[in-house]
Amino acid sequence: MKTHVSLDDLAASVIAVPPLAATAHLQADAQANGALIRHIEAGGVSTLLYGGNANVQNWPVSRYGEWLDLLAGQVAAETWLIPSVGPDGGKAADQAALLAARNYPAAMFLPFTGPRTDQGLARGIRDFVQASGTQAILYIKSDGYLAIDSIEELVADGSLFSVKYAIPRADAADDPVLDDLIAAIGAERIVSGFGEPPALPHLRHKGLAGFTAGCVCIAPTISQSFLRALKAGSFAEAEQILASFAPLEELRDRGDPIRVLHTAVSLSGIADMGPTLPFLTPADETLRSRIEAAARDLLAAEMAARRA
Repeated sequence: MKTHVSLDDLAASVIAVPPLAATAHLQADAQANGALIRHIEAGGVSTLLYGGNANVQNWPVSRYGEWLDLLAGQVAAETWLIPSVGPDGGKAADQAALLAARNYPAAMFLPFTGPRTDQGLARGIRDFVQASGTQAILYIKSDGYLAIDSIEELVADGSLFSVKYAIPRADAADDPVLDDLIAAIGAERIVSGFGEPPALPHLRHKGLAGFTAGCVCIAPTISQSFLRALKAGSFAEAEQILASFAPLEELRDRGDPIRVLHTAVSLSGIADMGPTLPFLTPADETLRSRIEAAARDLLAAEMAARRA
């Protein structure tokens, strides 16, 4: 596991956001998680973020360190493994103590929807960083989550490493909030935060460092090719590559992104993700046959891309 990172690492790889494989007794499944990690790494992806798709919000703190150690033991030496913390302050405080005994260079703060103030959230992030020795990544999904001047101050004092930006817009190229954030902390510190489709306008028009994605877990080679095309300014090529993800992304939009991805990885044949953790259930049965077809088609395209 990579223990030192720089901003170059944000741009070097698609940031895969995998589901977590669990046993029937809701323990982390070492074999299945390892199989998925090896598939992702074999496609050239070197950054894995365990966040919403892994349902980290519902990981028991009593198992948090154990599960992180299991994942750390599965990844390659040069893979950057990013855990998530929170979303509430009490959970983040307990997780800080566990991370202090480990060598994770950064951890992502899951979005918190409870009562908060700007100063309170910023203080909580600083307290976490001081207690854990781990820099923070801020996940922004809604307007007004944290004032831009507060974000700028967190970057300036070394608490905040980067931002995962995932506020949906009708036109991702027209986003004054993102423009203000870029002006404050730089595009090189921000990644597009909700899959391959929004990454195209975010990297084309805003110059963001990279992007996070779920479907990359099935097709890492293709997703890396998409990132390279965007970085090279080959936007027509990027549009063509993006079409590979469209069928599964449409199903994720229709049936819940987290649940559909969890089911899709299992049905693709890469690894059996097992049951979902509380408070989620697998994807709707009515979508199952379509998810399986889309996942297997995407995996077939991935293996063809590897052979090519």
